[in-house]
Formats: sequence, C-alpha cells, structure tokens
Amino acid sequence: MAQVFVNYEGGIMDKKLLKAMNEQINKEMFSAYLYLGMAVYLEKKTLLGCSKWMQLQAKEEMEHAMKIFHYLLERGCEVELDAIAKPSVDYSSVKDVFQKTLKHEQFVTASINKLYETAVAANDNAAGIFLQWFVAEQVEEESHASEILGQLDYIKDDSPAMLMLDKALGART
Repeated sequence: MAQVFVNYEGGIMDKKLLKAMNEQINKEMFSAYLYLGMAVYLEKKTLLGCSKWMQLQAKEEMEHAMKIFHYLLERGCEVELDAIAKPSVDYSSVKDVFQKTLKHEQFVTASINKLYETAVAANDNAAGIFLQWFVAEQVEEESHASEILGQLDYIKDDSPAMLMLDKALGART
C-alpha cells in the first residue's frame, strides 16, 4: 500500500502519522484537564499538597501537548485542535484518584507506543527520534503513580501518615 503524505507550507508527513500526532495533542491536553479535576477533588479534601502535585502534573501534561504542537509547526504541518472532554471532579478516595492516575498513564503509554510504531511504519526517522523522549517519559509517569499508590497502601486509614504524604507531595517543584 502506498503511503499518503500531506504537504502544508513545505512540511511533509505521512497522513496517518500527522492525524495520530494531532490526536496525541488532544490526549495530552485532556490529561492536563483530568489532573486539574483531580486537583479540585483533593483541594476539597484539604489535601493541598496532593492538589499541588496534581496541578503540577497538569502543567507537565500541557507542556507535553505543546512539545508536539511546536514539533508539528516546525515540520510545517497543520495542527488541528479538537474539543477536550470534561473531566470528573468526583472520586471515592485519594487512593481512587491515584489508581485512576495510573490507569490513565497506562492509557497514554499505550497511545505513545502506538504513535511511535506509526512513525516507524511511515519510515519517519525524525518523528521516531522525537517520540523516543515521550516513550521514556511515560516510564517515569507510571513509576510516580505506582510509588504513590504503594505508599497509600501502607497508609490505609492512618490520618497522620496521610498528612505526611500530603506534605511530601506538596514539596514537588
């Protein structure tokens, strides 16, 4: 099957890859919105450190979206922005928040891996190299969520321990 390329202002990229890159921008922006929704829940629970951690996570996700955004523009490709779904602000517990965080990061990892495979299939070495940073970043993202979940398993219903974790998460810069 012949590859179909799109050409915008001199930028050439496989059509399927470009579509997937634009979809990933939306996923990264939704991730930011999701984490802001989680920050709302944590703020209402007066876990300001946990809320700060999620707000910084949201900021990081926006940076990921902008990284792809600028990459496409540098390649002379068209950026298509789509609507961002409304996130939940209701959770059953702090543990539920971080379980959903890990699950979401696993979803993003799968999406990034598929995006990387699409770049390789399109023989787009520049995109493949660009996406390697995201592949490595997802290992870190899943690791952080898993670590916090592990700590929450130790804490259970120990309020002083939860406050200590809240303080530790609030120290994130």
